[in-house]
Amino acid sequence: MVVWDQTQVSIWLSLYSLIDAFFYESSVRGYEWWESRKRLPQDIHRKLMIDDEQPFQGDSKVNESKKKTILERRKVRSAPTAAARKRKSKINAAEVLKREKNGLEVINDIPNYIRDGWESIPSDERDRLKWVGVFYRKQTPGAFMMRLRMSSGFSNAEQFRAIAEISEAHGPGFVDLTTRQQIQLRGFAIENVQHIWNRLEAVGLGSLQTGFDNIRGVIGCPVAGLTPNELFDASHVGREFTKLIVGNKEFTDIPRKFNVGITGCLDNCTHSASQDIALTPAVKEIDGQAVKGFNVAVGGKMGSGGYTPAQALDVFVIPEEASVLCGDITLIFRDHGPRTARNKSRLAFLIADWGVEKFREELESRRHRKQPLLTAGKDARGKKKTDHTGIFSQKEPHLNYVGLVVPVGRITTPQLFEVARLADEYGNGDIRLTQGQNLIITNVPDTKIGALTAEPLLRELRYDPSEVMRGMVSCTGIDYCHFSLIETKERAMEAIQHLEAKLGNTKPLTIHWSGCPNGCGNHAAADIGLLGKKVKIDGVVTEAVDVFLKGDAGANPKVAPKVLENVPCDDLPQVLEGLVPYLSRR
Repeated sequence: MVVWDQTQVSIWLSLYSLIDAFFYESSVRGYEWWESRKRLPQDIHRKLMIDDEQPFQGDSKVNESKKKTILERRKVRSAPTAAARKRKSKINAAEVLKREKNGLEVINDIPNYIRDGWESIPSDERDRLKWVGVFYRKQTPGAFMMRLRMSSGFSNAEQFRAIAEISEAHGPGFVDLTTRQQIQLRGFAIENVQHIWNRLEAVGLGSLQTGFDNIRGVIGCPVAGLTPNELFDASHVGREFTKLIVGNKEFTDIPRKFNVGITGCLDNCTHSASQDIALTPAVKEIDGQAVKGFNVAVGGKMGSGGYTPAQALDVFVIPEEASVLCGDITLIFRDHGPRTARNKSRLAFLIADWGVEKFREELESRRHRKQPLLTAGKDARGKKKTDHTGIFSQKEPHLNYVGLVVPVGRITTPQLFEVARLADEYGNGDIRLTQGQNLIITNVPDTKIGALTAEPLLRELRYDPSEVMRGMVSCTGIDYCHFSLIETKERAMEAIQHLEAKLGNTKPLTIHWSGCPNGCGNHAAADIGLLGKKVKIDGVVTEAVDVFLKGDAGANPKVAPKVLENVPCDDLPQVLEGLVPYLSRR
């Protein structure tokens, strides 16, 4: 197998501008073609030279043309036949499961499963357990996973100790931080689930509705209320919405999973454009006064056919009304969202079918105040981005927050205990989780910064990591997720070690791994996105990735173009060795 060194790949990258337009129209070549030709796909340069300032504009002219054709066809369409009506009414297995009984009712069956063991759980009921945040794992039969809900990633030392104790007593000695600012417990037996819930409840944590067709954990700025770079603290809106939906059966029968992002941060620290509902900071003049609130976008997603950026709804909402508005949007999805094909059941497909204007009209008809929706305000977000890693001054003088990198989001039980100790000793006990699978210790006085940075733990969870370490994100991978097609976390660590050894430090960039098309690693929103797959190379089934470049899910979202296919994971560190310097220069 050919080994790619930095010089080779850099030369190939420098040739992009010489590629003829004929080759730009050609399809993306596979990795084997690249290997045989000793150069990168010929359409990559044009894709990379897309104007960085050009935001996603929703439907293209091509899409508008298609819509016109569809509408014309609809005018002459005959009445559906009986067979067509029968096909339309067909529902998938997940919908059958939901119609049998509400997902939350599975909690009544837990005592039986505790008594009789995990083998007694019927196969269809294993999915229903996800309504209460308990996940059967095919890779580890009898060893379950639990996902905890933490709105905007807010936590504290007391909760970290409880999580550490649970992991120590019932798990494998580590937990995973997720890209939705939550924590996943692993390896526990069903017999221990009630004990775990009791321990979590004592510290204000829970796991309800964190899986399957539910509204997942609300993401937001992890330093809301602390950072001077926010229009306002929006974290209370996320908590209000969470309080509205958790345990509420009105919100437990939606067509598919549903992601919500609510932020007042001006520094684009969340992937707002990939959310089903995105509330982002804005200012609108109302009765001669500048009012702070949110602009609303809907229909974003990462999986189910790829990244679709959320579309602006042309709605401005004040914080006091935002959680109710999010509830109304969710209930429109519940009542009208597609339920036939699982891969086409996200809100994005309803938006594509209806259009934004019709969706807005339906939302306005549900308004409790019976007043017209306000049109969008002025977007307050800037061009700057931050991941909150490092040492930053807070709003309050002489206080700081310290963002620490947790390599690929996996943190050990001893590290959990130590983070809790440091949060208490150097701060006020608050801990925040980021979308980059990292954590933040808050409210550290100036006088304690030196002592905190000298702590041994900060040589493992660094505030000053290399840029490749800082920007590396990985989904769970094949060890614990049956959707994943490749191992991700170990390979991500191997890539970090290789790049640090070969390149030293670089300019900031992000490298995200998703083990399958569900896109839990947010690969389509990264500078370098890696999507796992299985391919045959020389007749051997091999773990490989497709490579995407320059995606964005912030204020100016861009769908990352795929520039390489079928790159064997064993060769990937060398390939990245060439790509990283190129992107660092741009």
